[in-house]
Amino acid sequence: MSLMNLHGRAAWVFEEDDYDIDLIVGVRNIKITDVKELAALAMADYTPGFAASVKPGDLLVGGHNFGYGHPHYPAMRAMRHLGITAVIAESFSPGFFRGETSMGFPLISCPGIRAATQRGDELTVDWRTNEVKNLRSGQTLALQPFSDSERGMLDAGGLIPYLKRRMAPTG
Repeated sequence: MSLMNLHGRAAWVFEEDDYDIDLIVGVRNIKITDVKELAALAMADYTPGFAASVKPGDLLVGGHNFGYGHPHYPAMRAMRHLGITAVIAESFSPGFFRGETSMGFPLISCPGIRAATQRGDELTVDWRTNEVKNLRSGQTLALQPFSDSERGMLDAGGLIPYLKRRMAPTG
């Protein structure tokens, strides 16, 4: 199985650099374990009704060092539950990038994406050409390709399936 090209709306464009991922659900809520409760809280401090506005396949767009801070998982568990399929950002905090990639969730580094995207824009990600295209403006941006191991983890659905696949006897 390989990564499928992505097509979705920019459900949110984070204007800040060094965005602390815990703010998606609110730091006070990061110990909540019920994913439905977390999803209902997603972005509530920014805009009421955000959770109801997300459609399956939607994307998040971020700035530089997106995911800064402690790489807690509740915020992105909530976003995945809502239907968010990837984050496209200028760059990612290394710990956040490793954690989400190891869970099989694509974090796409794409310089210039924040300035090129407005909330609601339709975006496509083409893995063959390593490009992100904004269908509203027609602008195409180069994304930073994944390493072989990152691509392998994403293709397999996360680190554990990737390692099982690599350790499986051949022939």
